[in-house]
Amino acid sequence: MKSFFRLVLFGLVLLVVALLSALTAMRFAIHGREVTVPDVVGKTPPEAARVAEQSGFQVIVERQFYSPTVGEGKILSQVPEAGTVVRRGWQLRVAESLGPQRVEIPNVIGESQRAAEINIRRRGLDVASVAQVPMPGSATGEVLSQSPPPNASGVAAPKISLLVSDSSQPQAFVMPSFIGQPLHSVLLALQDAGLRVGNVTNATEGSDLQVLVAPNPMNLASASGIVVSQNPTPGQKVISGAAINLQVK
Repeated sequence: MKSFFRLVLFGLVLLVVALLSALTAMRFAIHGREVTVPDVVGKTPPEAARVAEQSGFQVIVERQFYSPTVGEGKILSQVPEAGTVVRRGWQLRVAESLGPQRVEIPNVIGESQRAAEINIRRRGLDVASVAQVPMPGSATGEVLSQSPPPNASGVAAPKISLLVSDSSQPQAFVMPSFIGQPLHSVLLALQDAGLRVGNVTNATEGSDLQVLVAPNPMNLASASGIVVSQNPTPGQKVISGAAINLQVK
């Protein structure tokens, strides 16, 4: 019996030793792949790539910015920051300096989007983003605003964003006839067509009705009455979002 317990105890000791050895080996394996991020700010991209490769990093130039303090062609910033401990093989993302701003920001307001983009690129700049906004009275594609503004100084990035006119017309409908139809059916039809319900009045009393119009069609079940008049009248042209006035009895 004593020999059996000794064997069990010896086996447990061997198991604990094996577990500790495995944990220690795993810890060394994990930490053995960790490296400290080098400092590449102020170096050229080729110099930064050589330094980074020694620690197992790949340098990716993501952006370019103007800088009055860091010379052209030098690394302006980096992510992760120098001194950070990360695993080997991470990408080192950097921003390259274009030096002090030397390019004048052109005035492209009033030009067409295509002409503005050509004008911007001829000066060595890029188009950052183009947003559109409906603007009645303006030609489609006309530049309404720009950022940075014309002749701006102290610009960080060599990119210009444009706000362009979009003169597309809202959806139009030919007004159908709702006369003689139940009010709750008319309200549902108007809602589905993207039209608004205006004043709903009682044809006999001339008083406003309290009608609830909500996105849930079940809320319209309580609306009662028969439509006897409508404005706009049948056959008229209406645009999406217009208010429709009804008379019921």
